[in-house]
Amino acid sequence: MTSQEIRQKFLDYFKSKGHLIVPSAPIVLKDDPTLMFSNSGMTQFKDFFLGYKTPTAPRIADTQKCLRVSGKHNDLDDVGRDTYHHTMFEMLGNWSFGDYFKKDAIAFAWELLTEVYGIPKENLYVTIFEGDASENLDRDQNAYDFWKSHISEDRIINGNKKDNFWEMGASGPCGPCSEIHVDLRTPEEKAKVSGLELVNNDHPQVVEVWNLVFMEFNRKADGSLEKLPAQHVDTGMGFERLCMALQGKSSNYDTDVFTPLIAKVEEISDKKYTGILEDEKDIAIRVVVDHIRAVSFAIADGQLPSNGGAGYVIRRILRRGISYSYRFLDIKEPFLYKLVAVLQEQMGSVFPELEKQGKLVTEVIKSEEESFLRTIERGLIRLDSIIKETQEKGEKTLAGDKIFELYDTYGFPADLSRIIAEEKQLTIDEEGFEKQMEIRVEDSRKDSAQKVYDWVNLEEREENFVGYDQIEAETYITRYRKVENKDGEFYQVVLSNSPFYPEGGGQVGDKGILENNTESFEVLETKKENGLIISLINKLPENVSASFTAKVDVTDRKNSQANHSVTHLLHEALRDVLGTHVEQKGSYVGPEYLRFDFSHFNKMTEEELALVEEKVNAKIKESIALQEFRNIPIQEAIDKGAMALFGEKYGDSVRMIQFGSSKELCGGTHVKNTSEIGHFKLTSESSAAAGIRRIEAISGDKSEEYFKGLEKQITELSQLLKSKDVVRSIEKLIEENAALKAEVEAFKKEKAKGEIGDWKGAYEQKGDKLILVKRTSLDAGSVKDIVFQLKKEIPTSITIILSDADGKPMITVGVSDDLAGIYQAGALIKDLAKEIQGGGGGNPGFATAGGKNLDGLENAYQKALNI
Repeated sequence: MTSQEIRQKFLDYFKSKGHLIVPSAPIVLKDDPTLMFSNSGMTQFKDFFLGYKTPTAPRIADTQKCLRVSGKHNDLDDVGRDTYHHTMFEMLGNWSFGDYFKKDAIAFAWELLTEVYGIPKENLYVTIFEGDASENLDRDQNAYDFWKSHISEDRIINGNKKDNFWEMGASGPCGPCSEIHVDLRTPEEKAKVSGLELVNNDHPQVVEVWNLVFMEFNRKADGSLEKLPAQHVDTGMGFERLCMALQGKSSNYDTDVFTPLIAKVEEISDKKYTGILEDEKDIAIRVVVDHIRAVSFAIADGQLPSNGGAGYVIRRILRRGISYSYRFLDIKEPFLYKLVAVLQEQMGSVFPELEKQGKLVTEVIKSEEESFLRTIERGLIRLDSIIKETQEKGEKTLAGDKIFELYDTYGFPADLSRIIAEEKQLTIDEEGFEKQMEIRVEDSRKDSAQKVYDWVNLEEREENFVGYDQIEAETYITRYRKVENKDGEFYQVVLSNSPFYPEGGGQVGDKGILENNTESFEVLETKKENGLIISLINKLPENVSASFTAKVDVTDRKNSQANHSVTHLLHEALRDVLGTHVEQKGSYVGPEYLRFDFSHFNKMTEEELALVEEKVNAKIKESIALQEFRNIPIQEAIDKGAMALFGEKYGDSVRMIQFGSSKELCGGTHVKNTSEIGHFKLTSESSAAAGIRRIEAISGDKSEEYFKGLEKQITELSQLLKSKDVVRSIEKLIEENAALKAEVEAFKKEKAKGEIGDWKGAYEQKGDKLILVKRTSLDAGSVKDIVFQLKKEIPTSITIILSDADGKPMITVGVSDDLAGIYQAGALIKDLAKEIQGGGGGNPGFATAGGKNLDGLENAYQKALNI
């Protein structure tokens, strides 16, 4: 059977058993604070298990895209080094929400595996939960008894809590599970060692193929277990492992899930894949074909590589693939992007987002490859310098902190440093490297540390969002919990009637007031978590059971919804002007401004920008009334012409927002009429990533303020210039100033002959952007202002200014925010300051150092060129 047939047989079987077949949810999660990615098939059904939402059907089945590269379930380090772990994988699953339980789940699994797929019964083993005294959990006797009717008792194995009590994270739904393992060894191998001894012992031919989870509990924040309101079934079968078993292969990578990708890598690298487990070349090929799947699906679902959060994870996976191919396949130029077309051909019919977003995925991966390969080249220069310094001292060990700096500041792979060091008959101070790594991890943990207590439930009341129709509501607190983080102690509350819009769909959450006759609390933010609308206050009311009035900050809401409505008009205008390939790829909608990211591969021209602005304002002037369709079937909305965005998770019922011909699925708040927007002003257009452009704009009150400010400036200029023809007067001043400036420059050149010029180096927009400046008389305040201005104006930049302030050498380093995870200003300044016999410091984005040796500025300049 081909992999396509195997997948379809699974879906057909469960459809015949009364299951609703649903599409895979996006691999990237946008509304779950506990997870960045779908790490199991049940992730999209989490709200059903917790009782926050009603299941669309009591029985459901699907194939779900999953990613396990962070948190509790992290398989990244195993990928490539064995034959059955993957970053991205498909999980075939069937679910029961309060319908059938252990007996039927076990019967379905056994019938499908042995009768439909034809796996010999003597090749299967099952495990059950043996119980755990520390949790007061008994052995799963029911599962044992049900299995006895299908398989001999000597093939039923007790499993511990680690293997047979499934939990998706530190908290959430969980329960005992039964794993089904398949023994793929030859008869000769089976005669030597019993499969019983190899189950759950990482044997490549005795592998878990299906896990049947019996959801009975909810793990609370304090670690305790409570019974769920109903019993559920959650099963997950690894598609790639199933294909290995059914196609008679000894490795997942030998199945037709991976062989087309491997063939393409062989063609590009001119290296043959042999399947040897320890061969570095083969490991590299396995890493590449695995990682391209994870990265491609994540980008197709809207997650671009970046320096933080989920984007950093995707960038790390991609760079791991590039690093392996650079080292072991000897490929020194971008090539992973060429594999996207192969992946599209393989899986595009099942996952249409690969087809729809193929060009974007290809361009983003190619751009990331080009950038990281430049990083590797720069890192090699720096590593060569470290090796030279070490050898000059007569030492054989490279300092661990230097290698960590290379890894942390420059993004240079540490294992690549080790390989090059070994080639030079050198070693690395591993203890020093690990110490620096631990410090960084601990600092990061402290920055993000947050303790969240369990919910305290008050009187049971319905919890409703009324914010579409009301900005003020009488309400009660239905539940609350304490939250502690680096900023202090806060309380999250859920209201029976909440007018506060929770952050989502790009729109910021509402702020406001919660008050009654005796108390008043500022609502600092509003978010949504597992279906609950949660508002943050800085202290708990004395009487939490009292009634309150919830009031939204009207000014902020008005401006936010104007900006949100205008993004819909902007989206339509961009598609009209640039083409229907334009799709929203992200947005920020706040009271101050809006940001809109969209797919497009060229910088917009001034004419295009002007036309887009003109079209949006024309729609505003038309005074188009809002048409809102709440809780309509998603297919009905699509049939009406609503635009659904790839990477967004939509339910069976949706909300459609229509302003004339603009129709989008959206949960945000909006103006009742486009005339309320006032005016739209585009303020900038730039690149957000490869194939992604970014527009920033203002509307409403902020647009009005903008034009009032311009009017004021023109009036003041007119008075200052004593002329109504401001433009001509300024042109005249510019001409006079240019003449004077030329005279001054000539004078300075004559006077400063023999001195170093004002600025050395040049800014070029080529990947990581470097600004290197040297000036003889620049005070610290001016330097700081310049650095911050350059950081603001030039993304992906490192700014280095070397100056002689009153005869004292000074070095200043600024790192733009988007490079903060790759370069550290403090680390750079530490190295450069040695040349001027000085020291200093700062934070990752800005650092300064003064010194004693003025002559050392030239050495510092030369060293900076190699960064």
